[in-house]
Amino acid sequence: MSHVGYRCLMAVDSEQVLRSAAALLTRKSTATMDEVAKAAGISRATLHRHFAGRDALVRALESLGIAECEAALDAARTEEGPAADAVRRLVRAMEPSAALLALLYTENQLFEGEEQNEGWARIDAGLTALFRRGQESGEFRIDLTPAWLTEALYGLLASGAWAVAEGRVARNDFTHMIVELLLGGALRREEP
Repeated sequence: MSHVGYRCLMAVDSEQVLRSAAALLTRKSTATMDEVAKAAGISRATLHRHFAGRDALVRALESLGIAECEAALDAARTEEGPAADAVRRLVRAMEPSAALLALLYTENQLFEGEEQNEGWARIDAGLTALFRRGQESGEFRIDLTPAWLTEALYGLLASGAWAVAEGRVARNDFTHMIVELLLGGALRREEP
């Protein structure tokens, strides 16, 4: 085997390492870099070559999470049709990334200070626009701000992911339970 071919076999799939890390850290937030390396099937030295420490790993997970959220926003076509239907599509599109979002949701350093990734602001803007559109169309209550509905959605996605991971909620019920709880509180009701 040539030296180049050997290097290709030894190449580490960074995205797979990130997904393994996310899966482990979602279950065990205190996992060490040794445990992350073991879960990814690589040595600690290899992990360290890709991610110089836990902070670098979390920042890489953040980039992956932002990319997945932005892709979900695009896939959900949040500017089309009734806002409530767009929320349903969005939660369904975000479901595969919910565990990663749950992990990131607990990493306070990602949301503090000047190093906050601009991607979160773009995602917040997209979600806020969806909820504002629902308010302007008369679908959603106007006493709950779009920013609060955005935060509520993040919280429900994280809680849903944890509940599925712990076996307290069936994976097939994830989207239904989040959408029904969120919209149950957000939808404008007709006055009796």
